[in-house]
Amino acid sequence: MKISRKRIISTVAVLLCLIGLIYMAVYLNSIADYKKAVKETTFTNIDISDIPDGVYIGEYDVNVIYAKVEVTVENGEITNIIILEHRNERGKPAEAVINKIVEDQKIDVDAVSGATNSSTVIKKAVENALYF
Repeated sequence: MKISRKRIISTVAVLLCLIGLIYMAVYLNSIADYKKAVKETTFTNIDISDIPDGVYIGEYDVNVIYAKVEVTVENGEITNIIILEHRNERGKPAEAVINKIVEDQKIDVDAVSGATNSSTVIKKAVENALYF
């Protein structure tokens, strides 16, 4: 029994389309999962004046977006935040949120417009550094 070349090409094309559809479904599911995780992120009201002086590392990961920060506390105040790592989609501008955190001395500050998800992840990483 001889299989025609046309039949083989059609079978391969169908398989490639199926693989593409499966990949797309997995990708869209991961995007939906990360957006849900960001939406469900909450913040605890931390009294920064209760945090002992020191340098603290915190991170937060929602798969598509990840942040790792170093937070310095001196005399009951956040004096510096360094972003050690920030994996983001288009959220690089969100890194400015650390300046607002230091300025306001609270974690749950307004997000950077256009980079809300990355802002949330960075703020949660800061909280995770200080919430022990």
